[in-house]
Amino acid sequence: MKALITGITGQDGSYLAELLLSKNYEVHGIVRRSSTFSTARIEHLYQDPHDSNARLFLHYGDLSDSSQLTECIYRIKPDELYHLGAQSHVRVSFDVPEYTGNITGLGCTRVLESVRRSGIKCRLYQASSSELFGAAAAPQCESTPFMPQSPYATAKLYAYWMTKNYREAYGIFACNGILFNHESPRRSRTFVTRKITQAAAEIKSGQRSELHLGNLDARRDWGYAPEYVEAAWRMLQMDQPDDYVIGTGKSASVREFLNEVFDYLSLDWRDYVKFDPRYLRPTEVDHLLADARKAKELLGWEPKVGLRELAWIMVDSDLEALGEEPPGKGYEFLASVGLPKEMDPKKLRLI
Repeated sequence: MKALITGITGQDGSYLAELLLSKNYEVHGIVRRSSTFSTARIEHLYQDPHDSNARLFLHYGDLSDSSQLTECIYRIKPDELYHLGAQSHVRVSFDVPEYTGNITGLGCTRVLESVRRSGIKCRLYQASSSELFGAAAAPQCESTPFMPQSPYATAKLYAYWMTKNYREAYGIFACNGILFNHESPRRSRTFVTRKITQAAAEIKSGQRSELHLGNLDARRDWGYAPEYVEAAWRMLQMDQPDDYVIGTGKSASVREFLNEVFDYLSLDWRDYVKFDPRYLRPTEVDHLLADARKAKELLGWEPKVGLRELAWIMVDSDLEALGEEPPGKGYEFLASVGLPKEMDPKKLRLI
C-alpha cells in the first residue's frame, strides 16, 4: 500500500507516518520548500532515498499551488491520501483570516480537485475539526449543527462541505474525520496544552518563573494524538466513505488541565500563571465534548488515554528534553496499555 500525507511534518502527520510504516506502507509526504528545516518530528523515520529499503519519501509542494499537487498525486499514485496540512492555529486565524481561508479552506479543494483531475482511484481522508461546532450545545455528534466561531473553523467548514460534495458528485472515497482536541509531546508550544506542560517543566527545573495564559474556563475534549491518527486510518479501511466524530467523551477546562500538570510536579499553578488578554479570542468557544458512539460502533475505535495520563505523558517528555529526570508515570501508563513510548524528547525541544 502507498500513502501520501500533506502536513507530514506536523504532530498528526508524524504519528500517522509512524503508524503507516509499522503497517508496511510506502509513505510519501508533501513539505513546503523553506530556508529552514521543519522536519524534526519525522527525522527519526528518515532514510536515504537511495537506500533500496527506504519507505519514506518527501516531496516539495504547497497547498496554495494546485499544479504542484496534481503533478505530485499523479506521479505517486497513492492508494490512500491523508490531507492534514492547514493553518491550524485558531487564535492566529483571527490575525491572518485570508491566509487561513486560502490554505485551510481552498487548500482542501485543491487536493480534491487534484485527485479528480489525476484520475487516481485513491481513498482520501480530510482532517476536519471539532471547532466546526463552535457555539453548538454539547455534546456534539455527526448530526449536530455547525456554528463556527473563528476564521479557522469557517475555513474548515468549507473544506468539510467540499469533501462531502466531491464524494457525492464524483464518487471519490472521501471521509471527514471530525477530531476533537488531541495533544502530545509533539504538539507545538503555541498550543495551550504544550505551552502549559513545557512551562511547568521549565519552572520545575528552575529555568522559568511565569506562564501567561488567556481564558482558563474554556472546556475541551482532550485526547492523545497517536490514538486519533489510528482512527483516521480506520476510516479509510471501511467499505463505504463516511464522516466520523473522534473524541474521548469527557471534557475539562484549561484550569483543570493546569491542575493536573502542576499537581504532577507538586506545584501550585496559581503561584506562576498570569493573565494576558492578548490570548483571548474575539469570539470564544465555551464547550466542546464529543459523542463518538458512531466511531465506537462502526470503526471499533475507543481511546485509552485520559486527561490525567495525557498530562503525565507530556510532562515526562518535556522534563526529559530539559535533561531532568521525570516522575515517569506517563511512560509507565503507556507501557501498561500497550502504547509505545515517545521518541527521544531531546529531538523535540525546538518544536
